[in-house]
Amino acid sequence: MQISDLPYPDPGVPDARSGPRFLLWLGRGQLGGQLKSLCWGMLHFGGVAGLPYAVGLGIDAVVDREANRLLLVGGLLVLIGVAISVGDAMLHRTAVTNWITAAARVQQLLARKTAELGSALTRRVAAGEVVAVSTGDVEKIGWFVEAVSRFLAAVFSIVLVCVGLMFYAPELGVVVAVGVPVVALASLPLLPRATRRADIQREKAGKATELASDTVAGLRVLRGIGGEELFLGRYREASQEVRKAAVRSARMWALISAIQVVLPGLLLITVVWYGASLALDGRIAVGELVAAFSAVATLLYPLRHFEEIAMAYSFSRPSAQRAARVLSLTRTDAAERPEVAGPVEEPAAGGDLYDPRTGLLAPAGRFTAVVCGDPDLAGRLAERLGGHAMEEQDADRDGDAGRSGDGEGNLEQDQERERERERNRGSAAKDGPSVLLGGVALDDLELDAARRLVLVQDKDPVLLSGTLRELFDVPASGAVDSGAALAAAQCADVLDALLQSAPDGVDDPMDARITERGRSLSGGQRQRLALARSLVTDPEVLVLDEPTSAVDSHTEARIADGIADLRAGRTTVVLASSPLLLDRAERVVLIADGTVAAVGTHRELLHREPLYRAVVTRETDEEQRLAGLGMAELEEALTEIEESA
Repeated sequence: MQISDLPYPDPGVPDARSGPRFLLWLGRGQLGGQLKSLCWGMLHFGGVAGLPYAVGLGIDAVVDREANRLLLVGGLLVLIGVAISVGDAMLHRTAVTNWITAAARVQQLLARKTAELGSALTRRVAAGEVVAVSTGDVEKIGWFVEAVSRFLAAVFSIVLVCVGLMFYAPELGVVVAVGVPVVALASLPLLPRATRRADIQREKAGKATELASDTVAGLRVLRGIGGEELFLGRYREASQEVRKAAVRSARMWALISAIQVVLPGLLLITVVWYGASLALDGRIAVGELVAAFSAVATLLYPLRHFEEIAMAYSFSRPSAQRAARVLSLTRTDAAERPEVAGPVEEPAAGGDLYDPRTGLLAPAGRFTAVVCGDPDLAGRLAERLGGHAMEEQDADRDGDAGRSGDGEGNLEQDQERERERERNRGSAAKDGPSVLLGGVALDDLELDAARRLVLVQDKDPVLLSGTLRELFDVPASGAVDSGAALAAAQCADVLDALLQSAPDGVDDPMDARITERGRSLSGGQRQRLALARSLVTDPEVLVLDEPTSAVDSHTEARIADGIADLRAGRTTVVLASSPLLLDRAERVVLIADGTVAAVGTHRELLHREPLYRAVVTRETDEEQRLAGLGMAELEEALTEIEESA
């Protein structure tokens, strides 16, 4: 794979069981590129290793006054110089290609997983962790992939130098052969501590980044309550923690670098001292002494790659672990559900939507409203209805893992969480079978088919930057145009606001631009535009989670009528507690303790279900008690209240 061939037609199925396994899978996918890089590296480092011997032969030729041999040595030096130059250039080219292609593969895998999970991704993994994986972690993984071939070529050159010295100058070769492994492995005991400190620095940096992004996202609210200085102080404290952690990490890596400088220097001094004594005794020639000195001095260059590969692996291993954690997520909890043999046919149009876990039934072609009382439960139910079910415990565990970072044991804690998640993965089967559409499990359908049949709009939809026309350029049935959807979502004032803020020359509000995440619009305006976008798609089943929570009651009533009229004959499920929406629904379902507690119309449930009335009207316990009393009992209760007052 060359850079010009990117992106990959298919990035493959990663081994996401652990970070090292993921790195090994990446390496296996790049064997061709790694072999090319290794060959060029062997040419480069082989030239570097052969240079001292050529110099030694040249000195011997000068001492022996042999012009012909000196001429041959000069030609050999030219060849070695060409090998070093060409090998270095091509090694850099192939290594960087390995880096970029590996990073591109990881990014494609993450993008595919993001598209697969949708909004459920940030429910199961902290948003800061997702950002860290897709940016800094990808770079660190690519760095390790790039460094592998250079490291192997460096090892080849070191072995070549040591073996060559054993034959060329055996007395000095023994010293070098014993000293080089000691120098190369001397910093190995310090790597675990250096890795822990690097992990702490990275985790604290992630927390600071998440705090900064949250502050920027809520800047308008912070200014309204005068909280800029408060959050600025928090970010200042977080950044100081990052600085302290970075200094501690840098000290350890500086110590490792110092060892990689001091020990080779001591080895060089030892070789010179011992070689000089051998030369004075006449046991070796001057050329052999110069060759041994040059060989040891040359080893300083490949020995640096031991430090680099140690740093690259130390930084990439936790990065690969986080990437594997994201890539191991599935769009449903039923990890132990048996695989379905062969493709599953799509359900026929007009099928009912049924959730076996809660007992919720949304009849085909009808407007069904669902009242949960618990907003978190409503959000999880909406995700499940769309085929993105998740275990609440797993979500909390993943979020905690993404936000950890208070001590040096955090890496071990993350690994323990990962092992715990693997042990409990089979418990997902207790969640019951998948949601059924027309009797067919959504989990058994291809992802594209499931997305086309069921669309879920969560309570906090996102608007991407671009024109309004681009916002509505989404896969759709074609039965609903943007004008009808905007009218049903009551977006007339939104169109006027976009047109007023548009530059001169823009007469059509569809050509007006929406800023990043729609920040120039109010919460209600963003919510209505997102609702209109969902209505345009006209899916078989539309699931809306609190679609009118940010609009006033008059607008909400008109939106309820618009949804009912535009979605007539299509299955629509709205999770809400607003009486205006519930009164317009054909069927209302009350969910209590995770199961269906009552079914009826809004007015029927108001009269016969106290729990439903408490959720919808926000009644207190005292108000519910008074509502259940007779007239005489009510007068007595009011008298008691007045006397106590």
